[in-house]
Amino acid sequence: MRQGFKVKKITIAVDAMGGDNAPRAICGGAVQACQAFPGIEIILTGDEEQLRPLLEPVPAEVRSRLRIVHAGEVIGMDEHPVEAIRKKHHSSMRLAMEMVRSGEAQGFISAGNTGAIVAGGVLIVGRLSGIDRPALGSMLFTIERPSFMLDMGATVRCKPENLYQFALMGSVYSRKILKVANPEVTLLSNGTEEIKGDECVAGARELLMKSALNFKGYTEGNDIVWGRSDVIVCDGFTGNVALKLGEGIMQGLKSLLTDEVKKSLLARAGMAFLAPTVKSLWARFNYEKYGGAPLLGVKGAVLKAHGRSKEPAILSAISAARRFIEEDGVGLIQAELDTSPSHREQGI
Repeated sequence: MRQGFKVKKITIAVDAMGGDNAPRAICGGAVQACQAFPGIEIILTGDEEQLRPLLEPVPAEVRSRLRIVHAGEVIGMDEHPVEAIRKKHHSSMRLAMEMVRSGEAQGFISAGNTGAIVAGGVLIVGRLSGIDRPALGSMLFTIERPSFMLDMGATVRCKPENLYQFALMGSVYSRKILKVANPEVTLLSNGTEEIKGDECVAGARELLMKSALNFKGYTEGNDIVWGRSDVIVCDGFTGNVALKLGEGIMQGLKSLLTDEVKKSLLARAGMAFLAPTVKSLWARFNYEKYGGAPLLGVKGAVLKAHGRSKEPAILSAISAARRFIEEDGVGLIQAELDTSPSHREQGI
């Protein structure tokens, strides 16, 4: 199906009005991406009166690969996701997603309302054949090796077959996009023993044991930080709580360290020597370096950037979308689904 696949031109539609720092940071990141990757074109959807002045100083060669599509509406962070996507036909988010559906763009990025991105991915872009629910994946840069965790909030309530599909998509993403030779897949549970887990997790375990995936059983919450598997699978509620807890711990540690250093002259002197090491440590866990969270299971490269994204984070998200498109991530997942046993064959 994918023999001879080659990307002729990469066009990415970016919701310029989504996120805490929109539109300036979104436009700035898009400009940096065009400077870094000469082969891409970016369509910015949003209020033209706000966007045009931000692009006027850009060199002509870069500016020629940036296009503005006016959108008179914005989906707010606190709006009901499905209702907003369905009713706001002229929103910057929906217009950008419609470009992916029509084929005008191969990818979409937004730092806006996560629920609306997921709803739009299903209702506008459309699901892949064989996928019941999409999943948001996120790279976790942990101690031993990076882990790819999904779902991070797209599907809160799951059935065993949903977790099985997440595992399959996560394995393909890890193998083809992250270049892990034979990704180890685990299920997040409340213990590593076979008797642990609720009905959903236990059911998913049975399906994964029968699959061709490199399934290694259960993993616990305290294993996440070590990165003892390549792909960690869970429902969206658990994944989102784990992600936010990790972010909060890192921010709290940074705050505590800063406060303690201020209390002592000796500590400040010591920090002068430790500063490079601490800076390197924070960089390992800096979300701005690692792109957006891909929404897997839809017919396009749909990425959710962090709501607080500034220019470097948007640049990284565009880079991640570009790589996903170049590697034909959507086609790879669909091909894997087409050749994997059906739910009925698995005994569902």
